[in-house]
Parts: sequence; structure tokens; C-alpha cells
Amino acid sequence: MSKRCYYEVLGCSKDASPDELRRAYKKEALKHHPDRNQGNPQSEITFKEVNEAYQVLSDEQKRRIYDQFGFAGLEGGGGQAGSGDMGDVFSHMQDLFAEMFSGGPFGFGGNRAPRRGGDLRVQQRLTLREAAFGCKREVVVHAPSRCDDCGGSGGAAGSKPETCSGCRGTGQVSTARGFVMFTAPCARCQGRGQVIRNVCKSCKGEGVVAKPRKVTVNFPAGIDSGQRLRVQGQGMPGPGNVPAGDLYVEVDVEEDSRFERDGTDLVARVNVGFVEAALGADIVVPAITPEKPEKHGAEAKNGEDSTISVTIPAGTQSGAVFTLKGQGIPRLDGRGRGCLIVVVQVQVPTALSARARELLVMLDDELRVGAEADTEGVSRRRVASSK
Repeated sequence: MSKRCYYEVLGCSKDASPDELRRAYKKEALKHHPDRNQGNPQSEITFKEVNEAYQVLSDEQKRRIYDQFGFAGLEGGGGQAGSGDMGDVFSHMQDLFAEMFSGGPFGFGGNRAPRRGGDLRVQQRLTLREAAFGCKREVVVHAPSRCDDCGGSGGAAGSKPETCSGCRGTGQVSTARGFVMFTAPCARCQGRGQVIRNVCKSCKGEGVVAKPRKVTVNFPAGIDSGQRLRVQGQGMPGPGNVPAGDLYVEVDVEEDSRFERDGTDLVARVNVGFVEAALGADIVVPAITPEKPEKHGAEAKNGEDSTISVTIPAGTQSGAVFTLKGQGIPRLDGRGRGCLIVVVQVQVPTALSARARELLVMLDDELRVGAEADTEGVSRRRVASSK
């Protein structure tokens, strides 16, 4: 029977990195392991193929020979996988399966001592102005915190943890099944490696107690919804003296009735009267400005109702757009601000008095006369130019 391509056996591409090969091997070896497929001879055959493929592809020199010459290059002294020292293969497999069942990326036990506590995630809502110019806020975190009475050790005052006799302080116990060593957390100490005889009454030996706490978070200018900040060391406390995890603060920016945000640009829709649009005018549009500092004990103006003046020319049509540079949201990298885009919406009066209606009719007649005069003038110029 012809052999299958080693890359096909592992289910990965020929340009796979060593880490990708390793992950593919773990997946296939675990899937076809004989202990998980008892009574299935095909699984045992596939399991051997998987190990043979990984033995070659995990070796840089053998992989180079295989890529260049195929199976023929591995025959004889070229490093044939099937005729090598099977003890090396089993040793290698044992290391990988020990990782699988000891809390690694594909593991189940979680018996390895954690290097730090778990991470926490909270959401903080900001106003548009707070997100635009940055702010400092106290975020309330509802999560377990290190017990103050025992300092996180879980033991009562004056007591010391004892080394677990079940695992001799390693936190794990191993059992051999054939040529594979399976590792699992110690049931006696739950993988901690130590046993507390006299537990702390406040935390009942857990080392943590549930209580809210406040964390000060600095939100940078220009932050937007969906972005998050990492506050190092403010997550879940780790057991014993293990460092705490991190706190991730996800930002949610409130909608503002005056603006629509588009990245660093702001869009403001401004209603303009019919006469103003026709004759031109200086109109007031909303703007966003930072909070002013307090002076002489007076309350600072919060900047929420700030405005600026914009000149629109005569004959401005509804839907006209005016762009004001540097009046938008500050950029996160500190390189200036975006634009304020003003969209004009001309208001047409809906309720008219008799006098207003009369004046509009007169205006319409005047505009028609003017338009006809302009048209006649254009026609005369065309005729003159043709002559």
C-alpha cells in the first residue's frame, strides 16, 4: 500500500510552521489514539501514520530531505521514519501527551501552577465629549479580591500550608497507560501542591473574598466604541503569591443628539431658514470643545453646548455640505483633529398667513420675470455669436 503524504496525514499545508505542525499533530494524535478508539484497527494504523509523519516533519533536516526527494530520500541512511528508533518516537509522544493532559492549549487537567490570575472584563460608558478629549474615571469591579485577613494564603493567622502527601508538592499525579504517561491534577490538594489544615474563616481557605472595588482608569482622547483598555494587575487575584491578572475595560460611547460620529469626523445637520439660505447668512452650528478649568470658585462650563459661527453664501441649497477642518475628534496618535462636517437642511415654511402667501406669490412672479429675462439675454448672445 502506498504511503500518504505526511502533510496530508497531519492535515496541514507544506509551508506550515513548526508550531502549526505541532498543533496539527496534537489534534490528530488525540483523535486517533487507540485508547479512545478501542476495537477500531484503522485508528491504530492512522495513529502510527500520524506519529511517523510528525517524527519526520518535526526534524528540520528530515523535513528538508522529504520536501526535496519525497519518501525515496528518507530510505537507507536518509532518516527513514519507519525504521528509526521507536523509543525516540514514544518518548516524544509522551512529552506531547503530557502537555495535552496537563493544562496545555489542548489540555484537560489544568494542573500546572498558574503563572498569574485570570483576566476580567468590564464595560464603561462615556459621553461623546469624554471620549473625544479623554477623561479619568473610577470603574467599579465586582469580582473576588485577595483576602485581607490571610493575605491570599487561605490559612488562618499563624498557620502554614503543608506539602501535599498525595503529589509531594507537585500538584499533579501521573499514571502510565502503555507507552503514554497521563497526568491529572492531584485530587487531594486540587493541584495546588499544598494542603491547609487550619483555614481562614473569612475566605474559608479560598484566599479570595467577593467584594466590589474601584479602579482608576485613564481614557485617552479620541477613543471610540468597541475599543478596550488593559489595566495591568487589576484582574482576578492568583492563588498564593501568584500575580493578579489584567482588567480589560471595553468602551461604549453614548450617542449624541447633535452629532453623528464617523471615525475622527463629526457630522452636524443644521436647519436653515428659507430666507437665510436664499440671501446668505452667518449661522450657528454645534461644536465640541474640551471642558474649561474652574476659575475663582465658579463652576466650569462643561462644553456640551459649545457653538461656532459659519458663513453660508447666498443661494445655499438644501443638502449643501461645509467642511470645517480641525473641529472634529482628536486622533488617538495625537496628530490633530478630524473635521466637523456641516450639512445644511433648508426649512420650507408650512404654515403661512395670508400676507405671507401674497408676498411669496409676488416673489415667485418676480423670480419668473428675472428667469425669463436671463433666458432671453442668453438667447440674444447666442444669436449674436452665431453671426
